[in-house]
Order: sequence, then C-alpha cells, then structure tokens
Amino acid sequence: MTRYLYLPVLVMLMTLSLSAQTPVRKGPAPAEEIAKAREAVTSNMDNLKAHTTYIYALGLDNPLLEPQYQQWMKEYPSHLNIPYALGLAFHGAAMPESRSYLLKAAELAPKNTRILNMLSDDATRSGNDSLSQEYMKRAMLADTSNATHVGAYLLQFRESGEKDYPQKVFDYMQCFPGHRMGATLLYWMAHTADKSDRIKYLELLRTTFPPSKYSMSESGTTELLDTYLQTDPEKVLKLIAELNENDTWQSRQLAASALVKVKTLEQQHRYREAVAELDQVKLPKYSFTGDFLPLKRAALLDKAGDVKAAYDSIAVKFAKIPTDELYDALVRYGHRLGKNKAAIDKEMNALRYASARAAYPFELGLYSSNASLRLQDLKGKVVLLTFWYPDCSPCRAEFPHFQAVMNKYNKEEVAYIGVNVYPAQDNYVQTFMTNSKYSFTPLRGTAEFAKEHFGAVGMPSNFVLDKEGNIIFSNFTIGHNNHRTLEWMISSLLDRESAGYTNRLSYPCCM
Repeated sequence: MTRYLYLPVLVMLMTLSLSAQTPVRKGPAPAEEIAKAREAVTSNMDNLKAHTTYIYALGLDNPLLEPQYQQWMKEYPSHLNIPYALGLAFHGAAMPESRSYLLKAAELAPKNTRILNMLSDDATRSGNDSLSQEYMKRAMLADTSNATHVGAYLLQFRESGEKDYPQKVFDYMQCFPGHRMGATLLYWMAHTADKSDRIKYLELLRTTFPPSKYSMSESGTTELLDTYLQTDPEKVLKLIAELNENDTWQSRQLAASALVKVKTLEQQHRYREAVAELDQVKLPKYSFTGDFLPLKRAALLDKAGDVKAAYDSIAVKFAKIPTDELYDALVRYGHRLGKNKAAIDKEMNALRYASARAAYPFELGLYSSNASLRLQDLKGKVVLLTFWYPDCSPCRAEFPHFQAVMNKYNKEEVAYIGVNVYPAQDNYVQTFMTNSKYSFTPLRGTAEFAKEHFGAVGMPSNFVLDKEGNIIFSNFTIGHNNHRTLEWMISSLLDRESAGYTNRLSYPCCM
C-alpha cells in the first residue's frame, strides 16, 4: 500500500468531494449519434441514462442544449430526471449553470440527498459557506440514518471551537462504528487540536481505524510517526513493526533508525559522526517534521564546535521558508559570531536574491471589468500571487489564512492576486468574491499559463514577489499554524520604515 496524503490541504480532497470533474465534450458528436441519443430520451423522458448520453453527445457547451431542456421542462413539469440530468452534468463539470436545474430538481424531490449535496457543493464553489451548510443540514435531516450525510454535516464545524464538539464526534463513532467518515472526523479533530490532544486523537484514530483500510487513518498515522520521530524514534520503530504495513512508512522507518544512531552518537559526544548520520535521513517532500531536522543538525554542529556551520545551515533554510524557530536559532548562532541584526538581514537578503528570478511580465484580464492588470502595474508593491480555481478545496482552505495575514498590511504596500486557472469556472469567480469577501484581485488565467510561465502544476501554487517583480519565495502553503511564515516573507521585502517591519516582527533583546 503506497497511498500518501501528507498535507492537510490535500487530505481535504478526500472528505466530501462529490465534485470530481467530468470531461466536457467540446462540440457535438456526429449527427447520427445525436439523433439516436435523442430518440432514446423522447421514448422515455424519465430515463436518466438516456438523458446523460444525449447531453454529452450534444456537448455541454452547445448553445442548443439548455433551450432544449428548458422546453422539455415546460412540456413535462413533473419529470424529475429532465432538470436533474442537466444539473448533474453541469455540476460534474463544475459549471455554475448547474444551479438553476438542481434547484428545479430539488422542488420536485426536496429530500433527495444527492441533489441537496450537489447544491451544497455549488454554494461552496460560490463562496457561500452558510448556504452550503444549510443544504448539508437538509441532506442530513432527510436521512439521519445515512452515516455519510451526518458525518459531512458534522465535519463542517470542526473549527467551531465548541467545547462539546469532540463529544459529538465520539457519539458519531458510536452510532456509526467503522464508517470512513468517523476516521475523517477524528483526523480533522486531531489536526485542529493542541499538541497533547492531537497525539491522543491520532493514537485513537490509529487504533480504531486500521491504517491499512482507511486512507485518513493512514494519513493520521503518518503525522503521528513524524511527531514521534522528533521526540522518541525508538517508539517509531516499535509502532511500525506493530503496523506491519510493508513499505508504507519505509522512509520513516529508515529515518527512525538513523535518529536512534544519532541519539547514541550524541550521548557519546561524537557530534561530527552524528551529523553525518543525520544527513542520511531522507523524508518525503511532504512531512510533518517542520524545522526539526535543520534545527537538530545545527545543534549538533554547534556541539561539535562549528558555530559558523550551524549558522550557515539554518540561514539556507530560513532564507527559503522563514519561521520564528529558525530565526531564534539564527540569532543565537549569529550573536556568537559577532553578527548583529543588520548583518543577519543583509546576509538573508543576499541568500534570497541568489536564487531569485524575474516573474513573467503577465497581463491578465480582470473579472470586474474588461480591463487587464499587468505585473508592471504592481511595481513598488510586494505581491502575494496564488494560482487557484473555485472548485479547488485546498485553495479555498488556504484563503482564510492568507486573508488573516493580509489584513495586517496596507493595500498600498502589498498586492494580493489570485489567478483562476480554469476558464470553465469563470462564472463562479465573481460570486465567490462577493460571498466570501476575500480581498484578493481575481485575474483570468489558464492552467497552461500557470505551468509554462510559473512552473505551477498543482493548485494552489503560491509565490511572493518583491517590489521589482522578482520571485523571492515559492513552493509554500499556509495553514492555521504558520501565518508567521507568510508574515516573514512579506515583511522581509518591505521597507522597514514604511511597513513597521521591526514592530511587526520581534527580535531578541540581545540584538
């Protein structure tokens, strides 16, 4: 078994997704095929399969499609599958045209949970979370015996802060033992809890839902192993042996074995050898170890008497993905080398610009008018640039965290730009902006543009540009626990006098 879902924003893709995109036929099929499909529909107007075949034969982008179905809806007002088939097809392609047909279908079948879930999905794509929750509630109440609907409704409140929320999750697990939604609920409850409760919930997830059968439990166990790697690598080896999951956690097993040796060498004061052993630790790109490895390496170098090497190793990491923990270590080692804050800032700036590159000088259309926005128009501002699309769950999950950081900055100094990479979802964008009230400026783009000019493949893809349009930071994600990283990125590129840089970011008093 080799399934991995390390980042929480990726895990979200597996929770409630009823929105897997269906291929859209661009243009009609041969006339004979369309005629045959139409005959199958007209011979039985309630045949959902026949409707689906006809819709895709005609083509979702065909201007004849909607008028035909609107006519049929008038002729056969009580036939559920006429609006339902078209709503289902548009919804599967993440097109807002689905809404009116799903609403009509919901009038005919108000307790149809599939329709209610698709309407909830549509509301989410439109940025209307309260309406999405209302539809999810209706789906849950329509069938309280359905574990998926009840769990999906409960999942929406995972970050509510309600004291009795954990008990609701435990009650759900008792009512629906072994259901995959129980694993999903427990995973997300662990992810939003403090460290002690997180470990407790992840242990419960592992023991209640075997990782070999539940992908969310596998992800939770991976997070648990990464937590133990930092404190008790022997426990990691023992746990993996108990799990007996073949090569699922092979990289963690190898890392734990190396860290056990590092611990022994450190106790024997053989610090250089410990560093060499630590350098053998290779974790996947996405892990939950944070800054543990670079901080550990620097600490060992320091104990070996090489403060400069300790400083340099932290500096390389901090220049790419800055955090408070890395900065504290950087200052500590830098102070012992006689470096003050100004010297450290200068060196970090040099490191960043050594790998900087000029951003593509884009000119992309606005959604608010027929005008365009050029990168040149943003000169003099630091730019947070994200590539996204309305049906992207990880993108939507990241927006509240981006907004929390952006609220700390002056719009005259920092620009917040979001490029939609799927034009087929353009009609969702303005509604999403109105409902969500996020402050980014949405621009029209394509996935091809994002890949060719920015190397962006998976969404979201994020970049921070300096005032001259150079890409300084990339390949990062922001969640509830690392707002400070984005603050560091932005503030490091602002003039301190104008941005309150030294006031926003705290420095040790020794500097």
